[in-house]
Amino acid sequence: MTTSAAQRWADDLASWGIPDHILDAAPQSPWIHPVSSFTPTGDLFVQTPSRLRALEVLDSLDSPSVLDVGCGGGRGVFGLTPPATNIVGVDHQQGMLDVVIQQAAERQVSVQTALGNWPEVAPQTPNCDVAICHHVVYNVADLVPFIEALTSHARHRVVVELPIRHPLSHLSDAWKQFWDLDRPTAPTAQDAADVIRSTGVSAVLEEFELVEPPREITDLDVEHMRIRLCLTPGRDDEVREFLLKRPPQQRSLATIWWDT
Repeated sequence: MTTSAAQRWADDLASWGIPDHILDAAPQSPWIHPVSSFTPTGDLFVQTPSRLRALEVLDSLDSPSVLDVGCGGGRGVFGLTPPATNIVGVDHQQGMLDVVIQQAAERQVSVQTALGNWPEVAPQTPNCDVAICHHVVYNVADLVPFIEALTSHARHRVVVELPIRHPLSHLSDAWKQFWDLDRPTAPTAQDAADVIRSTGVSAVLEEFELVEPPREITDLDVEHMRIRLCLTPGRDDEVREFLLKRPPQQRSLATIWWDT
């Protein structure tokens, strides 16, 4: 099962590649992760299954620690402080880790960081009571070693959060509108759970919805969508019109967790 589930996951992820004729004409890389978009804001303590499953363990420990792989600006891990008093953040962008360090100082939380890709940096990353990994696995084609390294670095529990469908699924209607391009529908969170279970752990999958209040479309929203769609700045008015007419997007998410 390990080979078939993992290979199917990798193959499905590969199908999300942007066709060469579109990518070659793009004015800039569509694979952007602006640090400003990952800085923790708003309510970090929403009672999602991801947060609750981590707290079940952390609340029972003295001075608990959390490893956050693909931490971004730390939104996931700072929703666990308190009770966590020690955190380790792993990310491939130093700008993200700089935000985590600053946020930890403001919250008086002990912090260590590791710059690089997981699991390559796993050997120099300390173990923690709980390991979390939010909104990362759809970027990981070789998922088995990634998951095995998470498991080996968590003393008690691993909690993974991800959209039920590929995070770029929210752009599928836009790709159809601007490029007449049909996007894939796989893989899904269930497929991720199949790969995780194939590593020998008893993973539990819980689905949930997050309701986001409507907000004004900003110039930054337009810019980010235009870049992700490989469009030129001259298409901004069309992108803005598309966003304004678009119905609210619902966030359907999943938590996959297992004890180590």
